[in-house]
Amino acid sequence: MKAKTLMNKIIIVGGLSACLLLGGCGAGQAADATSAESTVAAQESTVTPTESTETAETVSTETAQNEAQLPDGVYTAEFSTDSSMFHVSEACDGKVTLTVKDGVMTIHISLGSKKILNLYPGLAEDAAKDGAVLLEPTTDTVTYSDGMTEEVYGFDVPVPVIGEEFDLALIGTKGKWYDHKVKVSDPVAEGAADTFDLSAVEDGSYTIELTMEGGSGRASIQSPAQLAIADGAATATLEWSSPNYDYMLVNGEKYLPVNTEGNSVFEVPVEALDAPLTMIGDTVAMSTPHEVEYTVTFHSETLESAESGK
Repeated sequence: MKAKTLMNKIIIVGGLSACLLLGGCGAGQAADATSAESTVAAQESTVTPTESTETAETVSTETAQNEAQLPDGVYTAEFSTDSSMFHVSEACDGKVTLTVKDGVMTIHISLGSKKILNLYPGLAEDAAKDGAVLLEPTTDTVTYSDGMTEEVYGFDVPVPVIGEEFDLALIGTKGKWYDHKVKVSDPVAEGAADTFDLSAVEDGSYTIELTMEGGSGRASIQSPAQLAIADGAATATLEWSSPNYDYMLVNGEKYLPVNTEGNSVFEVPVEALDAPLTMIGDTVAMSTPHEVEYTVTFHSETLESAESGK
């Protein structure tokens, strides 16, 4: 029975081979089919890395956007475009105001004239579609270095990422939409230029007065506090009015008390003087531990050497 089945298979294969040899068109079609299958396979193998590349690019972009997020506040930033015809007013020296609220970034740009009527955060083809939400202008008054003033159009523009180009379309008085690439970079927090330069202070031990806001007002940090400066970096020794603080958070880092008896004492980094710094203290004075946010400002004009004879 097995021998007969094997013989039938040989006859079928032989018959198929004969058909392919005798029928040129059929042979060509079979070859074409084989070739097409190979092509499809090759294309599929090509698609896979492309999809992987797109995924990697997406992850990279999302990572860049996450890294680009700034703490809530108001900043001055650089604004650049891909066209000399589209720029901020010369009175602004290439700078814009960047506002970050609840993690959402928005810039206000004052343009060079009233010739740009609307902006659209995206591509021109999408801006021209029905239902597209356009950015409406404000009327800004800019002041030039010679004291002259001028009214121009300004816009509040959402910013998806800092330091990378994004799409921003515009329409002018001619009624046509144009694509542009813009970039927001180098944000500087307002008032940052007024902070004290720690790098100019000689290494050593100092005392400094501080003010604190936040919490219920029942707890406080001793002022003046001890401040150690080395290589332009400052570390403050903070003593609370309570023994009930079991850790502090500064810039996302957790710091534990440096003492075991008496009021809670911590050694924490100080990024700047004369600028409000956010610090979180966890208190166990209540029925359950609570993290309480405080704003602490170290005042540079009170900085004094703690070393004797100085």
